[in-house]
Amino acid sequence: MTDDALLSRIEKLEERSAFQEQAIEDLSKALTDQWKLLESFKRDVSRLSDELKAVEDAVDHGGHREPPPPHY
Repeated sequence: MTDDALLSRIEKLEERSAFQEQAIEDLSKALTDQWKLLESFKRDVSRLSDELKAVEDAVDHGGHREPPPPHY
């Protein structure tokens, strides 16, 4: 293999390596962003679940449920 062919091959490998490093960084950032979004959703669901439980408890402690309207 000639020196020119060897240098060309090395340059192509370095290019490929650089593109792969950039792709890995991009994927890592996307994964981090998705993780943050998932954690935010978990907090929201937990908060909404707590609010729903509080409403259910308030209804249960309110005594009796309202009777259905006459047309039922």
